[in-house]
Amino acid sequence: MSDLHVPTTAAAAGTWKLGDLTVNRVGLGAMRLTGSAAFDLGVPSDRERSITVLRRAVELGVNHIDTAAFYFSSLRSANELINRALAPYPDDLVITTKVWPGRDPSGEWWWAAPEQLRGQVEENLRQLGRDHLDVVNLRVPPSRGSGSIAEHFGALAGLRDAGLIRHLGVSNVTPGQLAEARAIAPVVCVQNSYGLGAPAADREFLRACGAQGVAFVPFFAIAGAGREAGALGTDDETVLAVARAHGATPAQVRLAWTLHQGPHVLAIPGTGDPAHLAANVAAGALRLSDEEMAALSAVGGEHGAG
Repeated sequence: MSDLHVPTTAAAAGTWKLGDLTVNRVGLGAMRLTGSAAFDLGVPSDRERSITVLRRAVELGVNHIDTAAFYFSSLRSANELINRALAPYPDDLVITTKVWPGRDPSGEWWWAAPEQLRGQVEENLRQLGRDHLDVVNLRVPPSRGSGSIAEHFGALAGLRDAGLIRHLGVSNVTPGQLAEARAIAPVVCVQNSYGLGAPAADREFLRACGAQGVAFVPFFAIAGAGREAGALGTDDETVLAVARAHGATPAQVRLAWTLHQGPHVLAIPGTGDPAHLAANVAAGALRLSDEEMAALSAVGGEHGAG
């Protein structure tokens, strides 16, 4: 018998607080709203369908949307779609964005200097039609490795003091970089890659975030090694067996496993498909047994966090 036949809302997985902002633990990632593939790859999305997804998400209790000004295709901007679909915004809606990377109008990537972060924050404000941003993540470039992020994070902390940002987070960081950021200003969330097959160090970091009261927000929790390309076409037999037992999809099992990692873990699965949206939200109601969790946690890194 399926756990997931009864329509459910994002509240089924419980809530967490990002600073003083309470969010349901199942949210929505906006990257997939702009096209059939990430950024300017694939073909642009159907505008009305993307708007439908956003409005339906709110109807299903989603009050945490993750976006970025650099989420755009040749014809679609995720921030513009959010603004068009949801403004005037519900009082409880938390919009999280990220800065440091950027894309110029041609789609070419660039990385901001500390003094350029204000321009990126203001770009998000304009596109979203807001006078402040709820949460801004400093998205650390892969080239930074374990290097210092103090100058960039300090610049964001100044924008928080100026009232442009309510809360700060960090993304793609090491434990040392989180500690460095927290010594400068409060950090409400860490957004890192995480999923089945994650190495032991990543699992320990997730636990450490919980001990510090910091939300852990994994990206690619469904896509795994597919990353921006999307979910892989095959799944481990263990995942398939658990899915069959619950009348669920492998993607729902992956999301449920992620949410079971701790009460501080939030999910932001991305989709431009209304049916996938409903399935992702329903995954928050899926309860896995200790035996199922142990079996899934033993799945190797082939389809891991990436």
